[in-house]
Amino acid sequence: MTRFTVNGVPVHYKMDPQTPVLWALRDASNLTGTKYGCGAGQCGACTVIVDGVARRSCQITIGAIEGTFVTTIEGLSEDRSHPLQQAFAAENVPQCGYCMSGVLMAAAALLAHTPDPTDAQMDEAITNLCRCGTYPRIRRAIRRAAKAGKDDQALAAAPPPDIDPEDAAAAVPALTPAHK
Repeated sequence: MTRFTVNGVPVHYKMDPQTPVLWALRDASNLTGTKYGCGAGQCGACTVIVDGVARRSCQITIGAIEGTFVTTIEGLSEDRSHPLQQAFAAENVPQCGYCMSGVLMAAAALLAHTPDPTDAQMDEAITNLCRCGTYPRIRRAIRRAAKAGKDDQALAAAPPPDIDPEDAAAAVPALTPAHK
């Protein structure tokens, strides 16, 4: 029985303590923003923040983080209003988007400790792989979010969409047996 806090909510996982955090979050907590990428800790798609540090959730077990505080992409903000999320949108960073939750979490951990990072600090902190090659835009977005934080100003980005998840789900046609 493993206990820690996820996105501000205490959780108690009745899973094998050797279960990777990634699978506890996705399967038991239904927090699917944390992605499975390589399973070897190389790509960073599964990055979450554990006690303020960006960690690859596929490489740590729930037993190893007993009593910690974990933040996932869902906990960064409820409405996509976090300065990094707004900066990534304003800089048109995502293409396929698969790696973005991990990149955002690594960037959030960086900015929490280094409010005005250099390029070298960004390179050291954000080792996530982006197959679409959006690295220059990622850097611009981090700089933009850092500036907004330093100047305590709102970003000039589109507001988060007001889409009710049920409305979005209703727009997707149900799979027929032939599609399954």
